[in-house]
Amino acid sequence: MTGREIREALLHAGVLPSKQLGQNFLIDPNMARWIVSQLEITADDAVVEVGPGTGSLSEHLVGKVRRLILIEFDARLAEALKHRFRDEPSVEVHHADGVKFDGRTLFKHRPLKFLGNLPYSCGGAIMKNLLSRPHPFERAVIMLQKEVIDRLAAKPGTKDYGILSLRTQANWEVKPLRTVPPEAFYPQPKIDSSVAVLTPRTDGLPTFDYRLFDELIRRGFAQRRKQLKKQLPDGPPWEDIIAELGVSATVRGEELTLSQWVDLTRAYDPHPLKDLPQRSEELFDVVDANDEVTGTATRGEVHAQNLLHRAVHVFVFNKRGDLLLQKRSRLKDRHPGVWDSSVSGHLDSGESYESAAVRELGEEMGITTETAPEEIARIAPCESTGWEHVRLYRARHDGSLRFPSAEIETATWFPLAEVTAWVAANSADFATGFLECWKKFTTL
Repeated sequence: MTGREIREALLHAGVLPSKQLGQNFLIDPNMARWIVSQLEITADDAVVEVGPGTGSLSEHLVGKVRRLILIEFDARLAEALKHRFRDEPSVEVHHADGVKFDGRTLFKHRPLKFLGNLPYSCGGAIMKNLLSRPHPFERAVIMLQKEVIDRLAAKPGTKDYGILSLRTQANWEVKPLRTVPPEAFYPQPKIDSSVAVLTPRTDGLPTFDYRLFDELIRRGFAQRRKQLKKQLPDGPPWEDIIAELGVSATVRGEELTLSQWVDLTRAYDPHPLKDLPQRSEELFDVVDANDEVTGTATRGEVHAQNLLHRAVHVFVFNKRGDLLLQKRSRLKDRHPGVWDSSVSGHLDSGESYESAAVRELGEEMGITTETAPEEIARIAPCESTGWEHVRLYRARHDGSLRFPSAEIETATWFPLAEVTAWVAANSADFATGFLECWKKFTTL
């Protein structure tokens, strides 16, 4: 769309650009085409665009991707977009606030990419809502005021480096691409904008507790010129920490790299399983087709020889009826990096199913309960269960969660309708054992 066409579209929609809403519309069609090209789309992709406005970016995606999901805050612009793309079945328009939009509804659309000419007034809040972990995106292209992009990509020791830098870089590789001058917008902002591409971080950081990481960086930058030691909570001996990090005792938070902040977080993490996704020497009961014990073997032997053994899965629900799902750590020996039941695990040798369910709730999610979980199904061993006799339990929990980072990357509550749609659309996103449990659960 040209500048003239965009002004006419705004006039037709009855929209006078609002400074309060951060409405600055991109009017350079060549720039719009280039920005969209940075998504590197394929015909199988779905794309979420936040703040599409008049559709100057959207028009370069329609008909080229499997689905285009537009999230527009301004009701008049949302209605205009619905009218403009009314004959395009691949386009869905949501009149919604990107700061509050329920990102859980997007997982079923994977593979998924993110695009946003984000409002200056709330771009950071939109990113926090939709691009923080867990998120369903494999690539994101964003445009924001240049000073914010500089902060997202900042390096240690610079004035722009801080909490926003670390929160973002813990999940994404941030690559600024180019500066966009005020003349490319209507109305013209008083500052430059920048475009950046974000790709999921894959550089081999060790697993870490992201919530603890966030707490520590908030403390570390509360007074950025103050020595880090004086801002952190009580923890391991400071001498041991600085020796491990290879820094001076008077180091400030702004001097630590992302990798050092992760190592600091791991040093503060008291969880006994923070380094142990599994132990190959664990001893399990070997059973027959009737679930009768015939002997014992180590975890490694059971899995290598496909011996029949025992396991539990627990579906945990909150007061809204949402189901807790966990994303397995990439260190797991089976089904790494995919979504799974709220908790699951093998029975130790001599352990009962119910005792194992209670133990796994505590070990994997920090859930303690006075009421034993309710058994709701039994599943016979098969290749999908990993040759496990599985007993499926139901539990209720509305409190906090505490999980070991070596085993679990993240956990989130999902509405059942979203799980159903997600499983139907992308079953490969889930561990096969969960899929067997879900199939059984949905027929109860």
